[in-house]
Amino acid sequence: MARSRKKLGDILIGWGVVTAMQIDTAAKTAKNTGRRLGETLIETGMVNEDQIAKALATQFGIEYVDLANAAVASRIDPKLIPEDLIKKHLVLPLGRTNGRLQLVVHDPMDLELQDMLRFRLNVEIDTRLTAKSQIKSYIETKMNAPKMVGAGESLVSASIDKSIDKSVDKSVDKSIDITAEDAPIVRLCSRMLTEAVKMRSSDVHVEPMADRVRLRYRIDGVCIERDNLPKRMQNSVLSRLKLMAGMNIAEKRVPQDGRIKIPFDDEFVDFRVSACPTYHGESVVLRVLKADAVKIGLVNLGFEEDNLAIFNRIIRRPNGIFLVTGPTGSGKTTTLYSALDVLNRPDKKIITAEDPIEYNFDGINQVQVHEKIGLTFSAILRTMLRQAPNVILVGEIRDREVAEIAIQAALTGHLVFSTLHTNDAPSAITRLVDMGVKPFLVASSIQAIMAQRLIRMLCKECRALDPDPDPKFLALTGISPDEAKGKVHRAVGCSACNNTGYRGRRAIFEMMSMTAEIREMAFNLAPIAEVRRAAIASGMRTLVEDGKLKILKGLTTPGEVATIAQIEGVIEDVET
Repeated sequence: MARSRKKLGDILIGWGVVTAMQIDTAAKTAKNTGRRLGETLIETGMVNEDQIAKALATQFGIEYVDLANAAVASRIDPKLIPEDLIKKHLVLPLGRTNGRLQLVVHDPMDLELQDMLRFRLNVEIDTRLTAKSQIKSYIETKMNAPKMVGAGESLVSASIDKSIDKSVDKSVDKSIDITAEDAPIVRLCSRMLTEAVKMRSSDVHVEPMADRVRLRYRIDGVCIERDNLPKRMQNSVLSRLKLMAGMNIAEKRVPQDGRIKIPFDDEFVDFRVSACPTYHGESVVLRVLKADAVKIGLVNLGFEEDNLAIFNRIIRRPNGIFLVTGPTGSGKTTTLYSALDVLNRPDKKIITAEDPIEYNFDGINQVQVHEKIGLTFSAILRTMLRQAPNVILVGEIRDREVAEIAIQAALTGHLVFSTLHTNDAPSAITRLVDMGVKPFLVASSIQAIMAQRLIRMLCKECRALDPDPDPKFLALTGISPDEAKGKVHRAVGCSACNNTGYRGRRAIFEMMSMTAEIREMAFNLAPIAEVRRAAIASGMRTLVEDGKLKILKGLTTPGEVATIAQIEGVIEDVET
């Protein structure tokens, strides 16, 4: 059993630096002010910063170094890491040993910083500890840098050491390297991310144009232009976002991926960041990942009662494959995560293979695909089967190898969830056969296939009855004029929905259970049209029909369903 770590207060009391009463008083003050115990002790003058640093080193089992010692200071080699990292994060390189970087830090609990530096520097790190004031003093005196300032203070960009430009493109606005939170570019990027979360955006698009930088938010599946930034700010904004995401800001020729985490309303919001070189500069897209986005509950996904009953019955089966199909951005991952959230109990062993892992779940073993080192979907799946799971989630079936392993897992007593990119449920059977999977395996392993799309919901604050709905859209969604009377609503627009008329999205579903007849048709490679007719005859409700129910409940509009459900011939019919 691991030995519990000794408390900071107990260490200081043991050294005779403070009394137990002083620790109790400082602990209460720290709790009321939301500050750490060490910070409170320093502020009240009970101890000095060096004593806290030594106590923390003892607590965490890290070597303490005294930079005031000339022998120690002489070992520091600032050339080992970019100078902007030294000044921004107040760290100092103490040399390399056996390929590992010895790094002096002032906060042993800042594990995110250590992870970011490992990623940026591509090297393993061994930390040493000293007081923050000692690192600042070394930078100010030994590196001939301007005085470091705390958060909230301004720093004139012209006073920044010109040597920083060696590690950053010279055209980049120097304000991105400032530690102060009120630097203009820092404030702009922070406001951008915070506003995106407040406006319920799923994505933030920062797109360089010939004469401007276009900023767009994707809200309820639709891109809305938020602002146009001056072209002169392009390098600064992009570099700041890349810096926040832990990317290499000097590399602009190849795509990069990263993550940003910011506090928002007593929780943290993750952004998955992608930078892609384009003609006018790097296009940066930030995907908003809120931890509660996939825990909204099955009822709130948009299921009608009959489909929800079927869904609940299928996900509780002991084995078989359940496939969810649809294009990118149709909510497949959210649906499957919601199912896992229901099944995530102590008596179930759940393993997932994902590319990438977007949301973290307690109690679920999630594995990130990393193809460069051979950690592919197929490799993970083979390992999964040796882990004795009850439930397996494969992020996407992309090829025959993954499909066949998933099917073998289903046939050997595992419940397998996965996704496919097809337009409707019956097409999934043909897609698997096209991959090279034998028809009898498809027919025997699949329990159900569900197609889905996301449609916008009308804003409850401003929706209104539509006295004259468009007859073309009514026809496309199978609604007669008599059915439409007093039931079909239209979008209006108000402040609650940013004048779009819509607020939030829900899914429409096409649930195809594998009956004996459909299994026989899959085995005999029957045409998709015949499989579809058999599924409808056995009770499957199509995407359009599921959307029709929501239209008549006043939740959405005929035009929304007709467009999103990708009805064959919709474009031609609407244009005529």
